[in-house]
Amino acid sequence: MQAASNAVQNQMGVVPTVVQPEYKARSSGETMKALAWFGAGDVRIVDAPIPDITEPDDVILKVTGTTICGSDLHLYHGEIVTLQKGDILGHEFMGIVDKVGPNVKNVSVGQRVVASFQIACGDCTYCRQKLSSFCENTNPSTLQNYMYGHRDAGFFGYSHFTGGFPGGQAEYVRVPKGNVNLLSIPDGIADEKVLYLSDVLCTSYHCVMDTGVKQGDVVGIWGLGPIGQCVARFAKLKGASRVIGIDRVPERLEFARTKSGIEMLDFSQHTDVVKRLQEVVPGGLDVALDCGTFHQPKTLLHKIEKALMLETDVSEIVNEMITSVKKGGRCGIIGAYAGYTNHFNIGALMEKGVRLIGNGQAPVHKWWKEILDEYIITGKFDPTFILTHRVPLEDFPELYKAFDKREGGVLKVFVETKFSSAPASGCPSVTRVADWAKIV
Repeated sequence: MQAASNAVQNQMGVVPTVVQPEYKARSSGETMKALAWFGAGDVRIVDAPIPDITEPDDVILKVTGTTICGSDLHLYHGEIVTLQKGDILGHEFMGIVDKVGPNVKNVSVGQRVVASFQIACGDCTYCRQKLSSFCENTNPSTLQNYMYGHRDAGFFGYSHFTGGFPGGQAEYVRVPKGNVNLLSIPDGIADEKVLYLSDVLCTSYHCVMDTGVKQGDVVGIWGLGPIGQCVARFAKLKGASRVIGIDRVPERLEFARTKSGIEMLDFSQHTDVVKRLQEVVPGGLDVALDCGTFHQPKTLLHKIEKALMLETDVSEIVNEMITSVKKGGRCGIIGAYAGYTNHFNIGALMEKGVRLIGNGQAPVHKWWKEILDEYIITGKFDPTFILTHRVPLEDFPELYKAFDKREGGVLKVFVETKFSSAPASGCPSVTRVADWAKIV
């Protein structure tokens, strides 16, 4: 699969963009600590050159907070094409402005900011609508264009399929088009409350808004990782009458029950998810939301097909959603899918009149100011409820292993650097991943 993808990429070349992923290193030769990918299951802390202003719209950040996201596991397992050894990972981060290019007017040195995980140009048709993830000018991948018919925006730290831009699991990051891809943070708001505006909060809010959760809806959520947990809360804030979380990890099921007060369906006990939902929701769900992941097939058939590269993704969750919703129901997909799947139940989709909505990569720029002003500052939504751990940057390789295995009750982690502030009141203090077994 990797060789074939590279062959297509080499044959098709690259598309010209308004930014370039490669950065200029500082003339001083200084280095930084960064997390880099070297193969499936092989991520390492390396010494990398500190980036310098490379293009006039660049901003250089000193990273004060970063994290690991469920979608990073697709990279960790080598499932995303065009990863190259030494690529710096990480798409969810914030920091303090260290340097600005001559064209940057919206932020200044010393300012606290959050970066969107996507790199938007600010000028194309989509960017003018705040649909930043659809930017047409920042991702040079012709492979993505070949597979999807179009390209997403460039993303930080997410392979050359999304542009090859070095990511934020590092001490410094170069942010292209800094005027549009950074959100200024008011004084007095802890980093722990705003870091996740970079991705998780906007992604979960977008899922709820784009799928159209409304007053009185009965909502099913597949996957209770950080996205699913936030989706549950946003769905209730939008008026859902019932929210049912579907997962098999005991800690995540209990977390959702106690923290957000939603109903549970453990699919390790109820293996026929559709049957169980029909029992507890006669007539069917109004809305089904896929907040899970494609790299863990349930059935032997899909495990074999995926192992043989006969499919890249698995249709099991989407099929469960289509058959669980009522006629005319709505299914939203915010879980990350990358390519092709087999055994998709297209008949049920058509006959039931189901609205299957690919939510897309969340347009962070559309939502982050609204979430900050209307939910975080007002206290209606406190993102720190999903924060279970805080670790130093040096622990990233061990963190990937623990997060992949869901060890230590890990849900969302604040990863600090040498530039981070002390933990905010009520938030986790620093621990080491190796000690989690002793703590929990």
